Amino acid sequence: MEWDYLLRVVVAGLCGALIGYERKNRMKEAGIRTHFVVALGASLMMVISKYGFQDQIGWSNLSLDPSRVAAQVVSGVGFLGAGMIFMQKQTVKGLTTAAGVWATAGMGMAIGSGLYLLGIGVTLVILIAQIVLHTRYNWLATPRTEHLTMQIRNEQGSVAYVQQALQAKGIALLSFHVESRGTDESELFLDLQIKLPGNFGLEQLMPFIQEISTVKTIEVQPH
Repeated sequence: MEWDYLLRVVVAGLCGALIGYERKNRMKEAGIRTHFVVALGASLMMVISKYGFQDQIGWSNLSLDPSRVAAQVVSGVGFLGAGMIFMQKQTVKGLTTAAGVWATAGMGMAIGSGLYLLGIGVTLVILIAQIVLHTRYNWLATPRTEHLTMQIRNEQGSVAYVQQALQAKGIALLSFHVESRGTDESELFLDLQIKLPGNFGLEQLMPFIQEISTVKTIEVQPH
């Protein structure tokens, strides 16, 4: 019978690794190892919750609640997911990753309880949903922020010209800083925090900015 329990844990871990592989390919905070361990651990706790106390069933004046350990898994993984969420420059990061880890734990619990079809089915649904929701359909797109550093010519109206060019494309300026560096006063450096429209990505932004005549160089800062 314990071989069946082990099989449940292994299958849950493999399903978690599949979800983690998709997350790793998108350079997310939690990858294969995290999802594998979460799914495997959740499945293990579910097996313990259901079958770990069977040797005590015959004890007198003893009542067992098989859901107690499983319920604590939900709380514990929620705490783990909260540590993956953080605020960075007016943008919340890690929400999808945290939700994915939470769902992965649920999948592991399902397989741990013997619901193979449900657990594997949820794995496939999560994978398909992630692929579909990351496609560049306008109706699915959400605004994103970028941090840019530009080197422009120090000419009259050059800063305003850059601002107007960005706003004409529907790009919102969240923060704006101008400075000159060193003794060369022929150049200015712009430090920008921008919010892109939902259907406007870096592949459209970079060629557009390069066409602005006053811009000499542009650098996208990592998030």
